[in-house]
Amino acid sequence: MDKHIHNNIPSAQTGVGKQVAAAGHWLDWRQLWGQRQMIIAGLAVVGISANLFLRFALHLGPRAYDIPLLLTLTLGGIPLVGELLVKLVHRQFGSDLLAGISIVSAVLLNQYLAGTLVVLMLSGGEALERYAVGSASSVLRALAGRMPLIAHKKQGNRITDVALSEVAIGDELQVFPHELCPVDGVVTAGHGVMDEAYLTGEPFKISKTPGSNVLSGSINGESVLDIKATKLAIDSRYAKIMRVMQASEHDRPHLRRLGDQLGAFYTPLALAVAILAWIISGQAVRFLAVLVIATPCPLLIAIPVAIIGAISLAARRGIIIKKPVVLEQVEACRTIIFDKTGTLTYGEPSLAGVQSKPGIDGNESLMFAASLERYSKHPLAGAIVKAAADAGLPQREATAISEPPGAGLAGTIDGHQVEITSRRKLLARDPSAEAFLPQHGDGLECVVIIDGGYSATFQFRDEPRADGVSFVKHLGPRHRFDRLLLVSGDRESEVRYLADRVGISELYASQTPEEKLEIVKAETRKARTLYIGDGINDAPALMAATVGVAMGQNSEITTEAAGAVIMDNSLKKVDEFFHISRRMRNVALQSALGGMALSVIGMILASFGLLPPVAGAVSQEFIDLLAVLNALRAALPPQTLTDF
Repeated sequence: MDKHIHNNIPSAQTGVGKQVAAAGHWLDWRQLWGQRQMIIAGLAVVGISANLFLRFALHLGPRAYDIPLLLTLTLGGIPLVGELLVKLVHRQFGSDLLAGISIVSAVLLNQYLAGTLVVLMLSGGEALERYAVGSASSVLRALAGRMPLIAHKKQGNRITDVALSEVAIGDELQVFPHELCPVDGVVTAGHGVMDEAYLTGEPFKISKTPGSNVLSGSINGESVLDIKATKLAIDSRYAKIMRVMQASEHDRPHLRRLGDQLGAFYTPLALAVAILAWIISGQAVRFLAVLVIATPCPLLIAIPVAIIGAISLAARRGIIIKKPVVLEQVEACRTIIFDKTGTLTYGEPSLAGVQSKPGIDGNESLMFAASLERYSKHPLAGAIVKAAADAGLPQREATAISEPPGAGLAGTIDGHQVEITSRRKLLARDPSAEAFLPQHGDGLECVVIIDGGYSATFQFRDEPRADGVSFVKHLGPRHRFDRLLLVSGDRESEVRYLADRVGISELYASQTPEEKLEIVKAETRKARTLYIGDGINDAPALMAATVGVAMGQNSEITTEAAGAVIMDNSLKKVDEFFHISRRMRNVALQSALGGMALSVIGMILASFGLLPPVAGAVSQEFIDLLAVLNALRAALPPQTLTDF
């Protein structure tokens, strides 16, 4: 086989390559944005070091050793105080206001070293945020770095390397051994395995045979696989992770504002303690000492650091957090609403029963039907073929196969004319067949006609997920959901069957998308709600709920409407999402409240004169460092993320 390689691949110029480049540029922009703070922090370090050298090594007087500090306060302190004044004008009263007051107070009281240390805290805190956020986002950056940029396209007997953006749906591609799969697709030829652990979190390799789905970014094994692209590169799992990596940072979550709310209480408290210490002691330096130790602006950086860590952990587990605010809100939800198909069920029909005409062997009808259905792409075909295989029935060769739109499937098997159609079409042709037809049951059905006569009725049902019962039972005691609702557009008998199987007592059947939306709105007015669905008709309800979770990738509209997307379509991943959210909130609050508690202790010591301004500034740096390091734990996977 000839291989023609294009060497000039526009790897980061078009399509998904642009997303990789955009992700990199976006991270670079954040780094550039923080460079000014890093320069000011470096200037503060130099100023403090020069002050100590002139003072203790050369034994110069205050007029000499204060010069580096005054330069630092002029070049670094004035810009920082200016930024805080702008925030003050816009009525943004954060805890960093304390830092601005501390810098001004230090200059007025000739405590230049303490003032320079506060400058270092403010600017160094920003630099620390860049480092911490970068560490928490390492999984996402690694995903960006592993994005395939070319594909091996089959063109007759030739293989041509093309940019990923040039791959169209339906293109035939080859994946070489140990390469990354370039796009989502389906195997058309070859047998092998792919390692999807980096995408799904599952620690094993998945066998791939013709008909198997493959994910972009999966690592191929030892064999060459031919695949057909089923999605554009920009719609692949990798591309979605690229988009969420960029959007998650720009969408500031509510929990970040929680930090500001904590600061709104903390700032007046710190000012009150500082003023009281000044009044009681009569020493203005006590006022400065309290404010210096109270300055927690880097401390509250720990909250967004915890959020970014949780987003990266979720992405690694196959959970895309589209709206970071949902990480805070999940823990507060008390009502959970399920769509039926594809959430608590597999979304795939299975053969539930065969009702044969008296005197006709049901297995024979199933054998004929399966022999014919293997040539069909009808949604029920796979269920019939699987049922026949499970029953050990042989498949016969079929000829003269036809499947006119809306007319059913027909063919010839062993000299017999076999048709598979609907009850309605059978009765339109032969009304007398109604005497042999079973009562119309729940779910879907089809009828089998052999040699012009009715033979059997096949009944299908979308079975509950194997772990559905245990998942539903643990929602109350483990996740504090008070109410569980099942809302579906299916008939009541089918919905009630599922509700009884999984243990949900409140159900709504035959609901239109508009009716689903009204139910969700009504429930959300009573309590915070979490809605789980997977179809286009779930999109309005997903947007109306407090938290919307989309199962799988069946619809782009659904995934756009949801706050979180469970890529692997499993209840286990939904539970992991719950636990990641709870853990993130706990870590964030631990970091914020723990750091504030340590600062309050320091404020008390400073008010009694036991902690001078310089020592207070140094102590505060250690407190902030501890808080941010604790927040980084949100990115680390625990031993288990499920409890059912």
